Amino acid sequence: MPRTNFLWLSLFFVANLHAENLNDAWTVALNSNHQIKAAQANIDVSQEQLQAAEGQNLPDLNVGTGYTQYNETPSAKTSIEGKATQFSMQQMGSVKAQAMATLPIYTSGKITHNINAAQATLDATQASEQVAALNLKMQVADSYIAVLRLEDAVQVAQSHIHSLESHQKDVKNLFDQGVVAKNDVLAADVELLNAKQLLLQAANVYDNAKARYNQLLTRPLTTKVELAKHVPELPKTTLENLNQSALNQRPELLVLNEQIESLHEQTKAMKAGLMPQVALNGGYQYQQNRYQAYEGLWQANVGVDWKLYDGSTNHKGEALEKQALVLKEQHEELSGQILLQIRQAWLDSQETQQRLQVAKQTILQADENLKVTTDRYQQGLATHTEVIQAEDLRTITHNNLNNANYDFALAGLRIKRAVGNF
Repeated sequence: MPRTNFLWLSLFFVANLHAENLNDAWTVALNSNHQIKAAQANIDVSQEQLQAAEGQNLPDLNVGTGYTQYNETPSAKTSIEGKATQFSMQQMGSVKAQAMATLPIYTSGKITHNINAAQATLDATQASEQVAALNLKMQVADSYIAVLRLEDAVQVAQSHIHSLESHQKDVKNLFDQGVVAKNDVLAADVELLNAKQLLLQAANVYDNAKARYNQLLTRPLTTKVELAKHVPELPKTTLENLNQSALNQRPELLVLNEQIESLHEQTKAMKAGLMPQVALNGGYQYQQNRYQAYEGLWQANVGVDWKLYDGSTNHKGEALEKQALVLKEQHEELSGQILLQIRQAWLDSQETQQRLQVAKQTILQADENLKVTTDRYQQGLATHTEVIQAEDLRTITHNNLNNANYDFALAGLRIKRAVGNF
């Protein structure tokens, strides 16, 4: 290997060793993004709701106490040997206290369906967090590619200036020798100034792209950005396999599936509430009363509650079922959109791959064309306009190569996003 090539490869390796790659960027973004934190907080909410539903299987314990004061002593009237009399039944003032527990024994499946509904809601919330993560990763990937693309665009613009500066020197030398007219000098100056203006514009767009990248990673906007040029490769599989994988694993579809399941379970729980509800009740009651033989008593009973008619429950259940139907239609619509996304990304990858192959072939030709045209101009065999056209063609060719390269990388990333397996 020539010494120069080895040096360039060494510098490239060292630069990429310290540069941030896409996986690093994803990790930083996922750990610091506020939308992700909000989605994770929603998961905590759903977990608490699930625990609340599971808690319905546990006994309820209630304690209470109070003091009652009457204006008269509670008494009972009676007749003994035909003579009316009365006797006290309770004190004028007394304390009452109780501790009672209620344990559901049979609820016709109401509690079970409530738990299932809460679990489905939790699963939907977790899938929503995956959706937020995928969306964020795609935004970071878009920004990452944009920074790399604009970095190369700035380099091409700088190369364009260097080439025009070299041509400007040639023009001035030929003008000093009396070979070309003053018009060529002026035209070369204008071309160079225009190129510098384009560089300023490209640098500004590049700085804005880096600021956007830092914002996605929740960093100060002026943080230095050094990115590795390596991006994940395009998945090597068929379009049919991609379609099937997407329909099986896209979290957006899972969100809808779990929401539908939650609505079904809520409907079942609501209908179960119209069936017999059996509960065990027991506890201790204390009633201060010196006229009573036992002031404190333990008790236990089994109670059945059966709501024979409710004019609203059936309608509420129907409303939940119709909501589930709405989500089913949305699921079908989203499935079609996902297949379209995959096909578009797949076709884009095929198109950009072909563009990339063509662009690679034209680079050497464009560079050689500029070299030949410049040599001919120096020999007085070509015009200034021909040199500028050759340089513009070289610049366009290099920009085409960069765009094809990054469009190809971006198409691969969009395929991964469409499938849902970043």
